[in-house]
Amino acid sequence: MSVTEKELGEFRAQVSAWMKDNKPADPGFLLPQSFMEVGSEQQLEFLREWQHKMWAAGYLGMAWPREYGGGGVEPVFQTIADQEMRRHLVPICFNIIGLGWAGPLIVDTGTEQEKVRYLKGILSAEDIWCQGFSEPDNGSDLGNAQIRAVRDGDEYVINGTKIWTTMGNYAKYMILLARTNPNTERKYDGLSFFLSPMKIEGIEARPIQKLTGEYGFTETFFTDARIPADCIMGEEGEGWKIAMKTLQYERGAEAGAAGGHSFVRVVIDDLIEQLGAYSRDGEPLLQDSLVRDQLVKLIIEEKALSLGDRRAGVGPLTTDYPFSLPLSSKLRITEYARRMRQFAISLQGAAGGLYVGDDEAPQGGFWQRAYFNSFSATIGGGTSQVQTNIVGEHILGLPK
Repeated sequence: MSVTEKELGEFRAQVSAWMKDNKPADPGFLLPQSFMEVGSEQQLEFLREWQHKMWAAGYLGMAWPREYGGGGVEPVFQTIADQEMRRHLVPICFNIIGLGWAGPLIVDTGTEQEKVRYLKGILSAEDIWCQGFSEPDNGSDLGNAQIRAVRDGDEYVINGTKIWTTMGNYAKYMILLARTNPNTERKYDGLSFFLSPMKIEGIEARPIQKLTGEYGFTETFFTDARIPADCIMGEEGEGWKIAMKTLQYERGAEAGAAGGHSFVRVVIDDLIEQLGAYSRDGEPLLQDSLVRDQLVKLIIEEKALSLGDRRAGVGPLTTDYPFSLPLSSKLRITEYARRMRQFAISLQGAAGGLYVGDDEAPQGGFWQRAYFNSFSATIGGGTSQVQTNIVGEHILGLPK
């Protein structure tokens, strides 16, 4: 059944009113700028309660089936809810690996048992998920994953190490890519995909401190860890295919996410507002012709990114390179975010060297922290270099 513009308008007003009335007050401690900076139990519990509250109100998982905790409505309603979350600057949804990657994968390809077991806990924030793809010795070479999963009766025995495991120390489950057969002709054929429990003997997640001083990532060690054999998704040897499907969700090329915004909204308008307080040689910084030229270029780029998202949904406008916009969105958005934040710091002059905790840091060091944290997004889900290769090979048809 089609949805009318009137219905959508009324829904937007409803969501907006709810967000205004229910937006949490400042908790008095530093909140993460993205799901990759959740580094304390205090932050975790605050965000867990907020996500549960939004789900209970019906604003998460709106397009997922009702029988698994979702809302069973058209995806456009979730899009509107997400837009209002960003507009009202409410706290982030931290369980994004479950909401945006593992959950959609299970909705689309999981068994009935998997849907019943996992989906509601993802939405309610009861069950936190992490991702076990990258390894210390292989980086972005996902196809060369070496962690071993050996079948032993009704269990798999896992040995090896994963790294950059976001919230691995808090997670209840991991989407895990492991090698079940080391002797295949093609390395991709020996990989399998697991929905692995984390709170079991033999799995240790050690937090990694980042440049910002915050945590969020872990290195995860598997030492004779035994997981049930029914944790495998699909069949042995199908891990690469399933992992590539998962990465399409992560890189924005597939729909199906449960919703929620995973990053603090930082847009060019925020930068312009900040510039109003700065001056150079006694003149407002916004009057500087070079600053204005650089600023206009960023404004144009941000607008193009926004319009590109809209264009991606209009088939006749993408016939030249189908899927070019979704497949390149992760590269374009993360690199823009990094450069825009870097520009903001450069305009602070000597004060740009101050950080969170320095009394004289402009805006409490917000832009410095945002800049350092932006690198996480240019690495996670495939580095910008890997993303550039994807554009070259899969969109432009260039040779490997």
